[in-house]
Amino acid sequence: MSSELIIKASESEVSIALLEDKRLVELNRSKPEQKFSVGDIYLARVKKTMPSLNAAFVNVGYEKDAFLHYLDLGPQFSTLGKYVNQALSKRGRSIAVSKFRREKDINKHGKINEVLKSGQHVLVQVAKEPISTKGPRLTSEISIAGRNLVLMPFSDKVSISSKIATQEERERLRNLINSIRPQNYGVIVRTVAENCKVAELDTELRSLVTKFESAFDNINVKQLPQLVQEEQSRATSIIRDHLNGNFENIFIDNKEVYQEVKQYISEVAPEKEKIVKLYTGSQSIFEKFEIERQMKASFGSTVSFKQGAYLIIEHTEALHVIDVNSGNRAKSGLDQESNATEVNLAATEEIARQLRLRDMGGIIVVDFIDMHKADNKQKLFNRMKEVMSRDKTKHNILPLSKFGLMQITRQRVRPEMHVETAESCPTCGGTGKIQPAILLEDRVKLELETLVKNESLKKVTLQVHPFFAAYLQKGLVSVLKRWRREMKCRINVEPLDSATYLEFIILDQNGEQLLRKTK
Repeated sequence: MSSELIIKASESEVSIALLEDKRLVELNRSKPEQKFSVGDIYLARVKKTMPSLNAAFVNVGYEKDAFLHYLDLGPQFSTLGKYVNQALSKRGRSIAVSKFRREKDINKHGKINEVLKSGQHVLVQVAKEPISTKGPRLTSEISIAGRNLVLMPFSDKVSISSKIATQEERERLRNLINSIRPQNYGVIVRTVAENCKVAELDTELRSLVTKFESAFDNINVKQLPQLVQEEQSRATSIIRDHLNGNFENIFIDNKEVYQEVKQYISEVAPEKEKIVKLYTGSQSIFEKFEIERQMKASFGSTVSFKQGAYLIIEHTEALHVIDVNSGNRAKSGLDQESNATEVNLAATEEIARQLRLRDMGGIIVVDFIDMHKADNKQKLFNRMKEVMSRDKTKHNILPLSKFGLMQITRQRVRPEMHVETAESCPTCGGTGKIQPAILLEDRVKLELETLVKNESLKKVTLQVHPFFAAYLQKGLVSVLKRWRREMKCRINVEPLDSATYLEFIILDQNGEQLLRKTK
C-alpha cells in the first residue's frame, strides 16, 4: 500500500491530507491561532480542587479551565513536582533526571486534596484538545514522543509496541533499550523501531532526554500559565507517526512549510529526503490531487461505497451511528444471507476509512444488515478488526449483538473533523433570486475584457464549474478561441470541482486571484 501526504498551507490554515493508494483516509486542518495541541506541556496553576470529582480545574490559558483527574497525576507525581521546583530554582542549569532522588508513589486510591491545592503550580500535558463545551483534558504523566521512541520521565517501564509481532525482535528491543536507558526514565518502543540499530535508538533517546531536561531553562513561575514544550507542528507530527517504507511522496505548496518538513525528514530519515517535493503548479494542490472531489464525496451524511450500497452516518453529542444499506444492489444467484454478508464485508473498509477521515471518537454504533449464520457474523467481526488494524488511534471493537449492532469505542483526543458538503443553491446563492443564467457567458467575457485592458494582461487563467468549462471549449471554433483572438490574451480554462454553476475566478499568470464572482 503506497502512502502520500499532501499539505496545503496558507496564512489562515494548514490542511494535511493523507492518501493511501490515492484514496483520502485522513484529513487534518489547523489554524495559526489554534492552541492546545495534544502533547503540549504547560506549567500551569491550579484554579480549584473538586473533591466530589476527585479532580482539579487548572488554568492553562484557555477560556474554560482544563480538567485534571487524580488518576491522571501518575504514581510519581510528587517526584515530578519536586524536580520541577528545583529545575526552576536553578534557571539555565539543567538537572539530570537520572541522578534525581525519587519520592514514594502517591496513594493509588488517594484524594485530590492530599496532593493539590488552589494556587499551586503544576506541570501538565494536554491529553485531549478542547471538544465542544469542554476545556482541555490534562495528565501529569509526561511523555516526550520521538520517531522511534516515547520517553517517560520518572518511570521504569519499558513497553514494546504490540504491532511488532516476532517475539525475538521484541526481546531484542527490550534488552537493547534496557542497556541504554538512563535511570528514572521509562521508554515506549514504537512500531517503526523494528529492526533499528542500537546507535540510532541511542541517539534519539539522548536527544529526547536533553529536550525534556532543558525545557525549564527559561520558565518564569511568576508568569503562569506558560508553554514549557510545544508538540511539533501538525504536519511534522503526522509525518513522525506515519512515515514508513510505504511513503512515496510528500507534496507541499508552501515554501516555508516545505523547508520545515524537509529539515525534519533529513534529521529522522535522511534516506527519504528526496520524497519531499515543493508543488508549484497554478492549480490548487487539493484540486490537482482530486482531494477536493473526495472531500465532497466522503463527508456527507450519505456515503456510497460499492455497487449501489451506501452508509448513512449520523452524529450526536453522545455517540455516532452508522447504518449499512444495500440500496438497489442485488446479485443474481445469491440468497439474502449471502448478499447481506457480501455488503457487510465491503462496508467494513469504508467504515474504517470514515472513522479515520472524520476522526470520529467516543462510542460508534454500526447497524449492519441482518445475518443469521454465526459463521458469517464471526467473519464480519474478524474483518472489522483487520481493517481497523491500520488505525493508529486506540480503539476497541465488540462482536455483533443479537440485534445485529456492532459497538466500537475510539479514543477522542481532538474535535471531530467536519467538512460542509451542502452548497448554497448554485443559481440563487440562497437568496431565491438569480441573474439570468443565459447571460453567464456575457458576464465572464465582460469581466475578462475589463481586467485584460486595465491591467495589460497577456495571460490569465479562468476557473469555472466543469460544465461551463466544457461549454467554453467545445467545437472547432470554440468560445474560448474566439475570446483569445478578440482580447489578444492567452486565456486558459481550468475546471474547478468546488465551484458552483455560476461561479468564476480569474487568476493572473502568477496564480494570484484577480477576481471572484459567486453568483
